Amino acid sequence: MKIVKLLSLSITIFALIVINCLSMSFAQEQQQVIHKNTSFLSDPLLQLPTKTTVNVVWFTEFQGDRHLVKYGSQLEQIAIATTTKLSRVREDRDSQISNPPAKSQRDIWRHEAVVTNLSPGARVPYQVVSNQEEQVYNSDVFTLAGMPAPQTPLKILLTSDHQVMPMVAANLEQVAKIGRMDAVFFAGDLVNIPDRASEWFDDRRGGAFFPSLQGKANYQLEHNGITTTYHGGEIIQHAPLFTAIGNHEVMGKVSANRSLKQEFAQPQPRQVAKAQLEGSNMKRSNSLTAAEWIKNNSFNTDTYEEIFTLPQSDSGGKKYYATTFGEIRLISLYVTNVWRSPSLEADAQGRYKESEDSLDRPQDWGYGQHIFEAIAKGSPQYEWLKQELSSQAYQQAKYKIVMFHHPPHTLGGNIVPPYSDPQPQESYSEDGKLTSRYYDYPLQDDYIIRDLIPLLESAGVGLVYYGHSHLWNRFQSASGMHFLESSNVGNSYGAHLGDNKREIPPYSPQNFAPIGNPNGLQPIVPSLAPLSDRLGQPLPYIASNEITVFSIFDTATGKVSSYRYDLRQSDTPAIMFDQFKLQSN
Repeated sequence: MKIVKLLSLSITIFALIVINCLSMSFAQEQQQVIHKNTSFLSDPLLQLPTKTTVNVVWFTEFQGDRHLVKYGSQLEQIAIATTTKLSRVREDRDSQISNPPAKSQRDIWRHEAVVTNLSPGARVPYQVVSNQEEQVYNSDVFTLAGMPAPQTPLKILLTSDHQVMPMVAANLEQVAKIGRMDAVFFAGDLVNIPDRASEWFDDRRGGAFFPSLQGKANYQLEHNGITTTYHGGEIIQHAPLFTAIGNHEVMGKVSANRSLKQEFAQPQPRQVAKAQLEGSNMKRSNSLTAAEWIKNNSFNTDTYEEIFTLPQSDSGGKKYYATTFGEIRLISLYVTNVWRSPSLEADAQGRYKESEDSLDRPQDWGYGQHIFEAIAKGSPQYEWLKQELSSQAYQQAKYKIVMFHHPPHTLGGNIVPPYSDPQPQESYSEDGKLTSRYYDYPLQDDYIIRDLIPLLESAGVGLVYYGHSHLWNRFQSASGMHFLESSNVGNSYGAHLGDNKREIPPYSPQNFAPIGNPNGLQPIVPSLAPLSDRLGQPLPYIASNEITVFSIFDTATGKVSSYRYDLRQSDTPAIMFDQFKLQSN
């Protein structure tokens, strides 16, 4: 009996020792996890939902191994991730990071797992896990879901033009206070320079792209001596992100000698790079194919395409696509051109002219405000869109939304010149020397107004959503199609009415509107709580560097609601100032 009691006591003591060791081990692991959570460059984000699956993506600065997603009510299921390395992300001396280097590659790995066997409409917990050198890193626990079933009420955030702008984190923090979003429709200009890694992940100003959309920002703003820190909103950990390409998703000519900003600012048309190669004006490295050389010497969207998993079209891949989300058919188009300065100064290389000191060096020309991807009638994108608009998926959708970056209607500055191919106008001296090269843009050839909008009107599109001019305004056509620009989340450059005229050239006055919307529709005064001018007249826009705006589409009511948040009154929540209803099928 004594032996039995002694044995029982020994077992008890051993069990206590084991439990204590396990507890210490667990505590140490948790301390390590908390400490090493900073090694995650982003929280997870959701991409490409289907009826039974959704993709989970996250980023680290270590390659590691055994990256996975745990999901289910008890996190009992596992999805193994595939790891790839981003090929073009870099930093340079202008990067907002500690000890910015000379321009060099930054090692960042992307992990993506497909979560399967989801039930329609069911939202389940999940957590991402990464391993490196026997160390386990865990994210917080979030929730995911596949494609929502028809008639599921959804709230969709409509946003654009973040670009690490000052008010983005404040804007998204207010979005999160409205409630959980079910998806984000992002109309381009996600960051400022797409190959600069820190703008996506860890810009030291505190407002990088992913932290702002994941509630991990740390952006400080001061008004009237009071500093407020904004953290953004925990949004894309729970809601899939659908994007469109803006001009800030496009990098220019690759160069070892130029900064990232200079690379970004120097794209040239594909046909120019192709002519340079065929004319033997440039040498091609044996390691590059002709197509790769042409891309490196014109423009590319490689980093954007490497970061995001999006629906794809046969002719455009991720660049333009269509997808069904609940009762919405979303069409995302690649409608943007390079932004260039409107300056007419002698040394300016801009939308209207080449600089005088580069006239004898065509390889340094900007070629005006050229278009990256054609949308004119007969182009591959236009023909794909025609097919999409006649598809069963489009026809049966209750709500039909088209999203792209460049505005068809706006009071902003970026709608001038017209969205047409630059027409060069050259002058020569008597000895045949080029003395000037100007660009005209025929208004009648505006491809958005001439070709795209009539196609969308005839197909019964309910909403055209876009950005680019950093303001809020909306319009409606005679057929009932709504146009919304809700991009006032940072630096606004004003609305061009009254005395605030756009900077335009003196030639071809019929092509360049100094004020108003050049394409005819009148802006609509907000329906609920418009701002007023100094005379007390309601304003049909918001263009402010102290008031930020966001919009939410609620499929249960069919209404698009726009909110404004005044940073000078940080204790006052966002105010709904406009609301309109989409026509449904």
